[in-house]
Amino acid sequence: MNYNFNGKNIKIPDADLENSMKAFGINLHEAIQLWLEDEGYLENAVVEELSEKAKQNKIQHDARSVKPVTERKPRERKPDEEKEKLIEILADCLKNAGFDTEITNKSKIIEFNVGGNHYKLDLIKQRPPKK
Repeated sequence: MNYNFNGKNIKIPDADLENSMKAFGINLHEAIQLWLEDEGYLENAVVEELSEKAKQNKIQHDARSVKPVTERKPRERKPDEEKEKLIEILADCLKNAGFDTEITNKSKIIEFNVGGNHYKLDLIKQRPPKK
């Protein structure tokens, strides 16, 4: 629909007018006025007053999209004495066999060299299945 507003022709989509008339139960003239206010051609005193109040209260329109930053606590693991003992035994066996051995994680990883190649043993404890 072409609408003459203060000597200026404005093309208003018919679908927008029909949707406004159905949704709000208003006539064509009111739907045109609503569209002009929404698009900034007209000013509505009530809308301006509410917008000013919102600015004064510092309302954030995107408040839900901002997530608060939470600090993570450092994770403390209980020492697994059984795994540590197994790592020590395996490292001792490799050292006794004449390999250059290093424990990089006392409850998990042993690294050693054999014939110019570097190897890493990773000890993984399987948990029992949940019931």
